[in-house]
Amino acid sequence: MRMIDPLIMEFDRECATTRKMLERVPEARFDWAPHVKSMNLGKLATHVATLPAWIGSSLLQDGYDFGDGKGGVPATPATTAEIVAMFDKAVAEAKKAMSQLDDEKAMGGWTLSGLGKAMFSMPRLALVRSVLINHSIHHRGQLSVYLRLLDVPVPAIYGPSADENPFA
Repeated sequence: MRMIDPLIMEFDRECATTRKMLERVPEARFDWAPHVKSMNLGKLATHVATLPAWIGSSLLQDGYDFGDGKGGVPATPATTAEIVAMFDKAVAEAKKAMSQLDDEKAMGGWTLSGLGKAMFSMPRLALVRSVLINHSIHHRGQLSVYLRLLDVPVPAIYGPSADENPFA
């Protein structure tokens, strides 16, 4: 088994939960935000949906530079179905990139930069764990709070939620 394989399995499990969360985002409330400093719901859902594609497109490179003008969250689509479709495509791109990592490439260095200035460097394997999985979970957690505040039923994540109990 390659070092990346357990992370691909974990990624699959987390993506199933994230997809359920994205399916519940009410498109009529895309412009809603809980605070003036917070992303609105549509932008947050789009960010969650597209994060895997960003990793998928840069994982096999030596890094990514945010200063090149390509960074940031894309425009929010018009519908929830489009966000879910973006997510499905992004997941496929990330899995394709991860599947190409042998152990040597997985342990090879990757650097995030801004206008040529390195922000951090780590092995690609750590990038998958910290950014693709953990960072995505962080934003999915924000999304669950947004849904709760909008009275949208929150799906079970690692166990029952107040709205969904898979054990009942």
